[in-house]
Amino acid sequence: MSSDEGRAQRAGTREWVGLAVLALPTLLVSLDMFVMLLALPHLSRALHATGVQQLWIMDVYGFMVAGLMVTMGALGDRIGRRRLLLAAALVFGLASVGAAWSTSPLMLIALRALLGIAGAALTPSTLALISHLFRDPRQKAGAIGIWAGCFTVGAIIGPIVGGAMLERFWWGSVFLLGVPAMALLLAVGPALVPEYRDEAAGRLDLRSVVLSLAAVLPAIQGVKSFARDGWGVTPALLLAAGLAFGALFVRRQRRLADPLVDLRLFASRTFSATLGSMLAYSTLSGGTMVLVAQYFQLVDGLPPLRAGLALAPGMAASVAGFQIAPLLARRVRPAFLIAGGILITVTGLLVMTRSDTSGAWVLIVGFLVSCLGTAPLVTLGTNLIVGAAPPERAGSAAALGQTAGEFGYALGVAVLGSVLTVVYRSRIPAGAPPAARDSIAGATQAASHLPAPAGRALLSAAHEAFVAGLHTAAGLSAAILFATAVLLAVVLRHLPPLGQPPSDPAPAEAALAESVQ
Repeated sequence: MSSDEGRAQRAGTREWVGLAVLALPTLLVSLDMFVMLLALPHLSRALHATGVQQLWIMDVYGFMVAGLMVTMGALGDRIGRRRLLLAAALVFGLASVGAAWSTSPLMLIALRALLGIAGAALTPSTLALISHLFRDPRQKAGAIGIWAGCFTVGAIIGPIVGGAMLERFWWGSVFLLGVPAMALLLAVGPALVPEYRDEAAGRLDLRSVVLSLAAVLPAIQGVKSFARDGWGVTPALLLAAGLAFGALFVRRQRRLADPLVDLRLFASRTFSATLGSMLAYSTLSGGTMVLVAQYFQLVDGLPPLRAGLALAPGMAASVAGFQIAPLLARRVRPAFLIAGGILITVTGLLVMTRSDTSGAWVLIVGFLVSCLGTAPLVTLGTNLIVGAAPPERAGSAAALGQTAGEFGYALGVAVLGSVLTVVYRSRIPAGAPPAARDSIAGATQAASHLPAPAGRALLSAAHEAFVAGLHTAAGLSAAILFATAVLLAVVLRHLPPLGQPPSDPAPAEAALAESVQ
């Protein structure tokens, strides 16, 4: 690339302001997930929601986001990413207002589902538009770093802002947080964000849409059932159904001239290894974060808001990493930078294995160190996944990356939660009450009905058993992530630092480049 071409591709003020506008929905989608954790008890009392209804209020949003993200990515490629983004912003804003003044659990569940549909359209649209706005590789990596950092910012401010609002206003106020931002996006988005669509794309294959939903939704529900109730007939049937419909989905995509997901992307070792590694990373790091949050509340006895604040230093470190990683990527090859970041996360997980029941400071430090290593894989990995696809398929590629993250988080809660449960039950004394052997929450309740010395002994044993399970989960995650770092260091070794000419691609990469032209 000549210097003149490089200057022509570099984004200016208009593009960076456009990025700020595109970052708003990303922030709000993340914030909405976390603020509900605090609002659920309040709205459940106000609406007299049953236990099953509470589960649907919490889960239906994530189901819709995960189930429809691939479809929405492909739809944006066909009808126009800006058009889909603005339509989703309008729906998100209206559904938020409706949710704030819901009068029944069923009404809130329906509106939460509508919010999830809009959220599924917002995320891949914003990422695909960012890849179109920023053509310079270095600027694109920086823009994706800001975009990815917004997810973490939402996770930080969600519990804090939500807790403050719930102390002063009614439960529905938390749903109104996103309305001003969506109004701003609708007002200035058409002027700042360019439209992009694939003019040669065919019609959306509705059968593929149905098959994708039939594959993703049962699989996620099966994982959640496994995490909540343990292994049984229901989780097994749901997972089997998801796998079966997934196989039918893949078979259909191979036969279509204009598929919902272009399976030729997986011929790229860079794409496949990066997507698989992001799935593994979200599974292990997300699951560990949930266990650490449980420690703060169940072992250390912190209320939800203070437990959220205990996670804040790690989240802040992650945000800082998202801004630093693109700068380092200009001088360091992605293979070494991404692998190095994962090894930092491994170090943080190993620090967590040194924690005990006497205080939370070791976990706070370990979680902070683990979050420092997040940015290279998320930022550069997202850049590699979107960059592996031709421009007209960027929305679909972005959706695959985000779907892997959503599914990985649910899988991590199930798998690592099960690991902790097995270790916990093996460490509880045989003579303990059945509720205490089932969970640490059950042990807390059982201890309250025992004489003081016996109650303290039971709680001490439960706390130590929980910490032992946390150590096992963190150690297992560290081992798998270490192997992931080695894999990426090998597969991505041919990629140069950002902005430098690439070396000769691997044969699969060259074949892919020819096939998508």
